[in-house]
Amino acid sequence: QVQLVESGGGLVQAGGSLRLSCAASGRTFSNYAMGWFRQAPGKERDFVATLDRNGGSTLYANSVKGRFTISRDNAKNTVYLQMNSLKPEDTAVYYCAATLLFGSSRAHYGYWGQGTQVTVSS
Repeated sequence: QVQLVESGGGLVQAGGSLRLSCAASGRTFSNYAMGWFRQAPGKERDFVATLDRNGGSTLYANSVKGRFTISRDNAKNTVYLQMNSLKPEDTAVYYCAATLLFGSSRAHYGYWGQGTQVTVSS
């Protein structure tokens, strides 16, 4: 089992920044690729970003490319999502997730956090 706890969400004005954190516990963190997904009210949970076990390979959704950066610190069992130039359409609950398979498919992620709310005001 892998337990994931997100933090860092909040209310921010458009153009601002937030950094989300996801602390992992349980099995060896460095064995897992980590991802961030988001879900807006009434919508599907969508892929945002992922990086592999060592942090050497990343993938981003087109909607966040150039604005968001995913990173990890395996010594701290933590993955981050730095979000810059935030837009109202970024408003959602953000979830971190763990997978043994690197990729953007939600179906591959077996472990999920409880989510953290990000609200971007216009």
